[in-house]
Amino acid sequence: MPRTCLLCVYSVGVLMLFWTGQVDLYRTQNPEDDSEDYEPRTYRDSRGVECRRCCEPGEEPPQHLRVVPHINITILKGEKGDGGARGPYGRSGKTGHVGPSGPNGQKGLKGSVGSPGEHCKSYHAAFSVGRKKALFSNEYYQTLVFDTELVNLYNHFNMFTGKFFCYVPGVYFFSLNVHTWNQKETYLHLMKNEQEVAILYAQPSDRSIMQSQSLMLELSRDDQVWVRLFKGERENAVFSDDFDTYMTFSGHLIKAESEG
Repeated sequence: MPRTCLLCVYSVGVLMLFWTGQVDLYRTQNPEDDSEDYEPRTYRDSRGVECRRCCEPGEEPPQHLRVVPHINITILKGEKGDGGARGPYGRSGKTGHVGPSGPNGQKGLKGSVGSPGEHCKSYHAAFSVGRKKALFSNEYYQTLVFDTELVNLYNHFNMFTGKFFCYVPGVYFFSLNVHTWNQKETYLHLMKNEQEVAILYAQPSDRSIMQSQSLMLELSRDDQVWVRLFKGERENAVFSDDFDTYMTFSGHLIKAESEG
């Protein structure tokens, strides 16, 4: 027999036993109904009006027995059902107050020694060159090429092109010195790449003199600094005698960009 049917038979049997034991038979007795004979009586109220019982002598007395069953519902409890699906999470509550800081932890172990750092780097750039040959103007601009190398640190000055190449960005100082020619104009430009940044000029005169120009420039990587002779609109020349150095061009790094 299936388990469910056995459970039903068992429940009904227990219910009947419980009902039989719990039936409370009582009778609602009339205080004056002590005999088996039922006699209707007549009563009078305070006004003298007769009040007779509802039951006539020919009628059977009412049945005063009531059966009141008491059932214990707990014995009818069934098996526990399966759990339902989990409901959605509720909304997050308000953020609480920040608690006090906890005590400091114990000091950790000493770490291992790291690898050695790089040595302090020093940046240098300097040159000083000269020219012993005179130069006359032409119908085009001429680059002043130098033939004497006095100082050329790391070969940053190219003697073949007559130009200084910047390999270390930073601030540089440059100076140019030339000797003028009698009765001739001296007209030179100090160039940064293809731009004139300074001029060295002397008007024609009966005597020759030394002329100079100096300045500082901030250079970036691969910038070029050089000297250019102006093209020949007038007699323009720079004096020299092939024995002494009358023209010099010098420059050096003051502060590298990497030094901050």
